Amino acid sequence: MSAAAVAVLRDTQRILLIEDNPGDARLVQLMLDEGGEGGFSFSHVGRLADAWGPIRNGLIDCALVDLSLPDADGLEGVDQLTELAPDLPLIVLTGRDDLDLAIAALQRGAQDYLLKGRVDSGLLSRAVRYAVERKHAEVALAHQAMHDALTDLPNRALFLDRLSQALAGTRRRASTLAVLFVDVDRFKVVNDSLGHVEGDRALVTLSKRIARVLRPGDTVARFGGDEFTVLCCELVDPSECIAITERLLEVIRQPIDLNGAQVVLTARIGIALGNDAVAAPETLIRNVDAAMYRAKEGGRAGWLVFDDEMHKRAVERLETEVQLRRSVAAGSFLLDFQPILHCDARRPAGYEALVRWEHPQRGIVAPDNFIPLAEETGLIDEIGSWVLREACAESMRWASGHGGEPPFVSVNVSGRQLSGSALLTVVAETLAETGLPPGRLWLEITESALFHDVDSTGLTLHALRSCGVKLAVDDFGTGYTSLGNLKRFPVDVIKIDRSFVSELGRSAQDAAIITAIVTLAHDLGLVVTAEGVETEEQRRILCELGCDYLQGFHLGRPGPVRP
Repeated sequence: MSAAAVAVLRDTQRILLIEDNPGDARLVQLMLDEGGEGGFSFSHVGRLADAWGPIRNGLIDCALVDLSLPDADGLEGVDQLTELAPDLPLIVLTGRDDLDLAIAALQRGAQDYLLKGRVDSGLLSRAVRYAVERKHAEVALAHQAMHDALTDLPNRALFLDRLSQALAGTRRRASTLAVLFVDVDRFKVVNDSLGHVEGDRALVTLSKRIARVLRPGDTVARFGGDEFTVLCCELVDPSECIAITERLLEVIRQPIDLNGAQVVLTARIGIALGNDAVAAPETLIRNVDAAMYRAKEGGRAGWLVFDDEMHKRAVERLETEVQLRRSVAAGSFLLDFQPILHCDARRPAGYEALVRWEHPQRGIVAPDNFIPLAEETGLIDEIGSWVLREACAESMRWASGHGGEPPFVSVNVSGRQLSGSALLTVVAETLAETGLPPGRLWLEITESALFHDVDSTGLTLHALRSCGVKLAVDDFGTGYTSLGNLKRFPVDVIKIDRSFVSELGRSAQDAAIITAIVTLAHDLGLVVTAEGVETEEQRRILCELGCDYLQGFHLGRPGPVRP
């Protein structure tokens, strides 16, 4: 923050009068001496050009300017002063009694408009103090609006503004800039284990370290959460940004002392280069974001530069996102249902609902090829709500056509849906609308989603369980969940992942693992379903091992279910 911005904190305010009339200047000095009670120091110049030196050097806390100067007439002086020193409190002191001129001066940045001959020592001294205080408040509010409250780094809005200006500069000077997107790995573990206070301390430490290793003209901003962005301008050679990246990774890796705990963090960094061919800041941010995600997927060096191939994939992804949004609005989805059989029966006891996307060019698209994108874009909420309603309604239609109790229907719930606030409402409304008994609805949750945010997830699951629905853990055994951990959640069903089933009959180890899972699950009162049953031998072994339900191509492929 500039010296002018903190002027209100000084015991003595340094006042500069820009006035070409020596008599008027002497009168102003006398009024400030009388009304200021020693709180002002006074200096005077007769030309606007003579004011630039003390203003640039931070020697002035408030300027008084006349509107009739040898080198600036009317509002020219106001415009030049506000451009040169936007944080400097400015008061117009003139003989021009013109209401429109006064309004224009205030609109262009002056704090007050005073008329010569109508001002006394008390009014002038109060006007100066109020001008300094108001400007200080304005600057402080503007700073808060454009900076992160925790780290005091520029925030997203200010970073994008600086990036826009820097891109315009590359077009004028034919230079290159780089944007670095820094994402701290597994920072959530710090918050979960040590608390948010220590997590905030770690972010402040990281922000200082990052700023310390950058060049003088570079900008670092907190983009949100544990994400930082860096703007490097005027690169002599694009490879310069690689050296900066390596320095960033090194300082981030240095241990951080958090209340006696030595925490070591790592990061992944995406890099995108900008020049006159990149027209918009948003394009560069999208590019660097794509590079960062690719770096997180497997960049051994910890960083990755956005290239032509990545650009092609980014364009394809954007096109897919646009088509997906249109399809959500048009309802271009359908459901297939895969049978789930009880071990001692040959007819389905229930079905897993599997959503398909009816793509306008690609035809039927499987969920693995669009659900991740739907989660990233937030479209999963609308798609998930439709799947839930349609699956429950289909079960009731089956019961209406055949009589008896409807089969249970199992619906997958994504981590994003689980962390949102709407899922419980959607489930309750769907059950009420369709009439499906709550116990006939199974909600499948992956291991990773279950343990993403333990406290929040636990509350949501308990609320869902209170509705009477069944909760199932999908792909059990592929993550880090143990049956002991499952005691923390109101889980009813575990689904053994197909990777353990595929080797049955050939691997004694997989049979032993499944036996242990089934035994412990039953001891905990849980139901066990085995996925990926491909052969009759697998079906027979799983039944002998005590599995309750089976699912796989051998027992039935996904397809439409009709009464």
